[in-house]
Amino acid sequence: MPNFDDILPMLKSSSRHRIAMLIYPGAVLADIAGPCELFRRARDADGQLQYDVLMCGTSKRVRTDACTLLLEHGLGAVARATTLLVPGTSEPTRALPPAVIEAIQHAAKRKLRIASICTGAFALAAAGLLDGREATTHWAAAAALAAAYPRVRVNPNVLYVAHRNLLTSAGAAAGLDMCLHMIRADCGASTARRSARMAVLPLEREGGQAQYIDAQPDVRQTASLQRLLTWIERNLAEDMNVDALASRVALSARTLHRRFTAETGSTPAVWVQRARIRKAQVLLETSKASIEAIAASVGFAATSTFRERFQSQLGINPSQYRRAFVKRPR
Repeated sequence: MPNFDDILPMLKSSSRHRIAMLIYPGAVLADIAGPCELFRRARDADGQLQYDVLMCGTSKRVRTDACTLLLEHGLGAVARATTLLVPGTSEPTRALPPAVIEAIQHAAKRKLRIASICTGAFALAAAGLLDGREATTHWAAAAALAAAYPRVRVNPNVLYVAHRNLLTSAGAAAGLDMCLHMIRADCGASTARRSARMAVLPLEREGGQAQYIDAQPDVRQTASLQRLLTWIERNLAEDMNVDALASRVALSARTLHRRFTAETGSTPAVWVQRARIRKAQVLLETSKASIEAIAASVGFAATSTFRERFQSQLGINPSQYRRAFVKRPR
């Protein structure tokens, strides 16, 4: 495997997460630039940067779909990273350089977190990482991915799929949603929210939300629905059944359900639950309130239900989350 930087410059801080961005011929520039800036600018509450991003490739100069990039690192940087990020390509069915496939496979053997943006899923599939797993890519390339790699369970209807240390995302914007998901997992909800605000991105879009494809209507939030979403965020302890929500915007429950799903990609019930869990994350990180008090404050009548929903959505229980994110070891 080519490696023109056997001696890498010392990184600024060993406490940071290290992202290796794998740049290869034909990679989409938007898939590179957006995630790179999002991770580079992520800061904790004290203003400390949380990531080092290493732009690496098979040679010092790599021609992307839009321009030629001058890289500081060769593929040897992958061995120094904690996460490997693979951008997409405008020609996803074109064979990749063997060194690129080897770098991905090497990262998998080292149990790095590996994530793809858009058609970068083709590179992960070519490396054998997606066999037998659910994955996603841009909706326009989903059929091609399924045809080229029949052992991959392609889901074209979600923004991203996260399976432990293996993640795939849809188009470039969905890739940013996936990156925010990783920042939240690494650094906590507060850092993810700051990163989203800095990039002027919504933090509400979850991985299971539907992709916006041409076959669907061009949907936009109406003023009435935006007011309802704002009210939900500010009144999470209130009754949030669909009838109660519908009455606030003078719609029938059926009409609200249809409009809500069309405009957000989520049902009202799912949206409310996710909003409650997000608020609980903030309270777990920033307050000393008991689990029971937090559950009640975000609208859960029973603490057991809160624990169950929290575990289901985040993969850990509230107590584990608090221990992991209140004081993160540096």
